[in-house]
Amino acid sequence: MSEEKSNSSLERMLAVLDLFDDQRLALTAEEVAAALEVSLPTGYRYVRTLLEAGLLQRVENSQVALGPRIILLDHYIRRADPVLREGIPVMRELVEQTGFDCVTTGLFGTQVLDTHRELGSRPATLAYGRGRPRPLFQGGAPKVLLASFTPVQLRKVFEARREEAVRSGLPAEWTDFRKYYAAIRRAGHYVSKGELEPQLTAVAAPILKDDGSAWAALSLVLETARLAVVDTAKLVRLVTEGAARIGTRLG
Repeated sequence: MSEEKSNSSLERMLAVLDLFDDQRLALTAEEVAAALEVSLPTGYRYVRTLLEAGLLQRVENSQVALGPRIILLDHYIRRADPVLREGIPVMRELVEQTGFDCVTTGLFGTQVLDTHRELGSRPATLAYGRGRPRPLFQGGAPKVLLASFTPVQLRKVFEARREEAVRSGLPAEWTDFRKYYAAIRRAGHYVSKGELEPQLTAVAAPILKDDGSAWAALSLVLETARLAVVDTAKLVRLVTEGAARIGTRLG
């Protein structure tokens, strides 16, 4: 087998892992073959190889699901993540100061994922957590992350996901879309009130690199009803200062 064919086969086999999501937690080898448009024997071979590697595991009704090795890999990912290494101590300080949950969020391509959460005294009930993709255009963390994009990067996102952006209440024209995120960038933070989950508010700031791009976003999350009795300006200051401290440590 040529190197090109071998690489192509490996890419298709690894694509099996991308078939799983909240709606498809388990699949049969037949479903894998159909989804990847490969022969049934090839689908079985992919599944068998991934089972042997621990990346898949057998469950009921001849189905397979993601395997235990991914749990191990996630442990290593956490330990290797520089944002968590430098950020968790700061997150714990913010929790002690406010009593609210503190969350770090990363942007991987255009996929938004929470990477860590420190629980406050009254932990919020979140629909999203580590590993579950969040909407790109809703909530404080995604907005401060996109605001760190260059105009060229932001325009690519706009053109690729314009309909989704408009459904999320963002401007339908590029000029207005750019101005929207430019305002967030100038402010250095964003307060999201009920955008992602109706009962929750998030105060978010970017953890910036020296070149102006973002390592991640740092957020304090609280019940929206508590805004009436908290100093929002103080929360903004704590989050932006915390994000800056993490950025300095990473720099």
